Amino acid sequence: MVQAGSPPPTPTPEPSRTVRRFRGDQLGPAVVGLVVGAVVTAVIFVLAQRGGSDTAAAATSPADPGTAMCAAVPVAEKVLPSVVTISAQRGAQAGTGSGQVIQRGGYILTNDHVISVAAGGGTVSVQYSDGSSSAATIVGRDPSTDLAVLKAADGAEGFPTIGMGSSASLKVGQPVVALGAPLGLSSTVTSGIVSALDRYVPVPGDGVTHHLVGAVQTDAAINPGNSGGALVDCAGQLVGVNAAIATVPNAVGVGGGGSVGLGFAIPIDLAKPIADQLIATGKPGHPTTGLQVQEIPPAVAKATGAPSGLFVLAADGPAATAGLRKGDVITEIDGEPAVSSEQIVVATLTRKAGDTIDLGYQRSGTTANTTLTLAAP
Repeated sequence: MVQAGSPPPTPTPEPSRTVRRFRGDQLGPAVVGLVVGAVVTAVIFVLAQRGGSDTAAAATSPADPGTAMCAAVPVAEKVLPSVVTISAQRGAQAGTGSGQVIQRGGYILTNDHVISVAAGGGTVSVQYSDGSSSAATIVGRDPSTDLAVLKAADGAEGFPTIGMGSSASLKVGQPVVALGAPLGLSSTVTSGIVSALDRYVPVPGDGVTHHLVGAVQTDAAINPGNSGGALVDCAGQLVGVNAAIATVPNAVGVGGGGSVGLGFAIPIDLAKPIADQLIATGKPGHPTTGLQVQEIPPAVAKATGAPSGLFVLAADGPAATAGLRKGDVITEIDGEPAVSSEQIVVATLTRKAGDTIDLGYQRSGTTANTTLTLAAP
């Protein structure tokens, strides 16, 4: 798992592959959410209606995790009945994405950015692999991790829940299969491998940054509309929730380009507890630090003689108990230089109340260290 506050590995893309640069602690290629707009060409619309009904049969069995590729036919036959295509709409805004039934009663796990357009008065519906559909409601959202849970009005009766795997056992090079509705094409299956692990991918959203912490990187073809869909192992067990891709600039396609072999999925070991919490309470339940901070730009620090870091605007609850005060400057977070307020957010996403964060700070020119114990929200 990525250590809180540590910069992610930064690939060095070819100049022609750079859409726009994020800050230096973020991945170089442009990383975009995958929700697809409602306007899709007539050809794709027709294919989407036809694409979900035909599944070839085969007598093969899933591949061993050490082999180069999963036997995709039995994986698809097993998993597709639990995968849904999601449509969200509010007024003139609309989009589609993917999801999977994770719990009986019709509870469906997806990405927050897939259904965010419907929050606050919109509508959501789900389409199953057999072409039938149902209305759905939003049970809970966690924009920070880009996760959300829906509940199908019909309880997804007759459709199985997806099998739960573990992302902790994944290895680089292990074969995986992605399932979802790229470009609205329901019941689409692609295969590939885990190409890297433990990526930290911040994805700009609509007024929020989604933090993909410890993300699974894969070369299985993932395109706009795959968002929220399943990434499974060769046994058909859910190991990740597809969430973002890197794109090539000026490419032809929806959302500025399609798959270039760099997709990112939220690890299921992070997603499942959050989904359970959303089902139970409607809220993600991330612990709190009690801190409000403001980044001090290096240029300002140099001009004023202040240390670089995070200026403490308020220190309540756990922060106050740890001895922090308004006016302190946090200089280190878990042994790494404090450069972004997002480090505080990320530090809480993979931890629970009672866990700790080690902080270094300065007060009136004096350096000190403290341990902040996270509290329940």
